[in-house]
Parts: sequence; structure tokens; C-alpha cells
Amino acid sequence: MRQVTSPPASVHDALIVVDVQRDFLPGGALGVAAGESVIAPLNACSEALARAGARIYATRDWHPPDHCSFQAQGGPWPTHCVAGTAGAEFPATLRLPRGAVVVSKAERRDRDAYSGFDGTDLASQLRAADVTRLWIGGLATDYCVRATVLDARRLGFEVLVLTDAVRAVELNAGDGARALADMQAAGARLQPGGPTGPGP
Repeated sequence: MRQVTSPPASVHDALIVVDVQRDFLPGGALGVAAGESVIAPLNACSEALARAGARIYATRDWHPPDHCSFQAQGGPWPTHCVAGTAGAEFPATLRLPRGAVVVSKAERRDRDAYSGFDGTDLASQLRAADVTRLWIGGLATDYCVRATVLDARRLGFEVLVLTDAVRAVELNAGDGARALADMQAAGARLQPGGPTGPGP
């Protein structure tokens, strides 16, 4: 099998940690199976990119208590990631460096947002920082990671999907694999490891 090499990091890179929140981890309100396994590779990637002077962003669902996606409001999901609750917090094991930027999404009760770009200023922050390439991982492959990656590609960013740092909900068998195929078809690179170190 051909080994996929990891490119070196630079100041034009950014890591986007997608929705690694306690409610999406096993035991949470909407826990993803083996969701905790994304944390170690994300920590490693974050540290490598930070050493290279790259930017680190972490998206989070930050819902009102009566958000439209909740089953009580006729939506598909159990109540999760309500703003200010313990379930909406990042786990203590997720090591975000000083200066990491938190991007809150889906804050309006009447509008859902899977992508970290949907209804946020993430794209403008990345442009202002002269970021051209994104490393993306988190939860879940078939929903918020997929939506974030597809929006990033639509916006013209180069994207590396950290395949060892994503896990799927899998409401239907194969959803995770289909999501990865969708991302690859959109031009994202499926990357099994983080950067090798700072570039020249």
C-alpha cells in the first residue's frame, strides 16, 4: 500500500477542530462511538501546527435551549450542546493552545448550522490571517466535519482531512465512508497523519 506523506506546516496553515464537545463524546447526549479517539491526534496536530506559527480554531455547537434541531422542537436530534452547559464544553483532554480561537455556531433557535462557516466569521478570520490550507478533524465525519470541509473547498481553501481524527455518527451504515468520499470528490485530501514539522 502506498504511504501518504504528510506535508510540512507553515504560517499559512490552520487547524479546525470541529465540535469536540462533551455531548458528542461517549456518554454524552449525542455521543459518537469512539469519539474520544479523535482527541490525541488532534492534540498532536495542534501542537505541531502551533510550533510552525499556524492558527488553531475550534468550532462548537452553542445552541439555545429551544433550538430547532432538538426533538422537542420537531428536529432530528436529542437536546445537546446547549450554550453554557457542561455538555457544550470542550473536554479537559483536548489541549487547545493559548491563542486558539473558538467559533460558536447554530446560536439562533430557528436555524441549524453544521458547517463551521455557516453563520460565522470563520472565513473572514482565515482570509485576514493569510491562511490558504486547512487541516480539519473532529466530530462527526458524516455531519459537521463533512459540511465544514465542503464549505472550505467551496471557498477555495486547500483542505487536508485528518482521517485518524474523525469519527462518524453512522445513522445509516456506511455514512462515514460516504462522507469521506464526498469530501475527496470535492478536492479535499484524506490525510492519515498531521504535519511533519515546520517547512522552510
